[in-house]
Formats: sequence, structure tokens, C-alpha cells
Amino acid sequence: MENKRTILIVEDDKYIIHFLSVSLKEEAYTFWTAGTVKEALSLFYANRPDLVILDLGLPDGDGLDVVKRIREIASTPVIVVSARQEEGEKIRLLDAGADDYVTKPFYMGELLARIRAALRKAEKSSNGPGSTFEDGDLLVDYEKRRVEVAGQEVHLTPIEYKILCLLIANRGKVLTHHYMLKEIWGYAEGVEAGTLRVFMATLRRKIEKNPSEPEHIVTEVGVGYRFK
Repeated sequence: MENKRTILIVEDDKYIIHFLSVSLKEEAYTFWTAGTVKEALSLFYANRPDLVILDLGLPDGDGLDVVKRIREIASTPVIVVSARQEEGEKIRLLDAGADDYVTKPFYMGELLARIRAALRKAEKSSNGPGSTFEDGDLLVDYEKRRVEVAGQEVHLTPIEYKILCLLIANRGKVLTHHYMLKEIWGYAEGVEAGTLRVFMATLRRKIEKNPSEPEHIVTEVGVGYRFK
């Protein structure tokens, strides 16, 4: 069956381009390749792909510039594939709007799984949120702003509720401390990361069976949080 999903590969290493091209062709994806920032943006604007696979070190600039330009006009999933392993680099890309970060060398099977997950998430987002969300014993009724755990209503403060909804809306994606502070409070400067940790601790006590071993909200050490 033909796969109508389209992918833009932004990479200047010919070996990796060939490796990705063969694998994506086997999965019946339609794709384009770009080796520079300029070419990547030109192809993105012209074709509006469903997903972007992005290297960072490009001849005429940094992949971060591509992420920022894409985020100005679209929420297209961007998976960064890079040899850079610094924690600060990952945080910088995630804060800029990248959806995932895969470190080279990588297994193609894992990358394909991440592509499928990102496309599923994007499709759900485009269809709009449902009136309720369920995950195990957790139920969120958005219309009533009601949260239940194991059938019992739990009271969340407005900030706790905003944090929970933000994490659910981005489930599976790591949200950095800076990003969450900006989304919840409207700004990040002047708000301590410790403030977020306090609210996260109280939220976990209310929705997790065992807050020390959370089933829903997990900590990505040194980076942020992720809803499983």
C-alpha cells in the first residue's frame, strides 16, 4: 500500500543520505533531500512535508536556524539527527521547537519508529483534542476541567492543571524546564526552575499511585519532563 507521507531530509553527508533514502523508500515514504540551510528552507516552503529529519552541521549555517524558521510558520514534526551529544545542545534544540533528538550513530529501526510516533502525534493534534483524555486510572475531562484518578475526583490548582494539560498535549515528547516555564507562566526569566519542581511534586502526589515511581509523568534528568 502506498505511503503518502512526505519527509524532508536535511543532511550533507552523502553516505547518510543514501542510508536514509534506501530505508525510507522501502517504507514507501515520499522524500526530498537538502544539503544546505537555504535548500532545506526552499524545499520546505515549496512542498510542506509531513516531517523533517534534520542534521545540525550544514555548510551554510546551523540546523537550529532551520528549526526556528520552520516554527515561524508550521508545527511540522522535526527530528534532529546529530553527532552532537552535549546536554545543552539537546536542550537548545528542544526549546527552539524540535520534537525529538537522535544521536549518531543510530539504528534505522529506532529512527523509523520515532518517525511513525511523530507522525501519529501530529495527526492527532491536527484532528483537535477530544473532550476527554484517559491513561490507565487517570481521566481528564477538558470541558468540565475535571480530573479523576481511579474514579475519584482530585482537586488541582490552576497551575497544576495547566502543567498536566501541557504534558498530555505533548505526550511522548520531552519538555524542557525553560519551555514549560514559558508556556505556563508566559515567561521564563525570573521564574526559578525550583518553582516548577514544587508544582510537579504536588501534581504527582495527586495523580500518581507512587510519586517516587511515577507511571504518567517521568523526569528527564537535567532536561525536563515527559508524559509517558
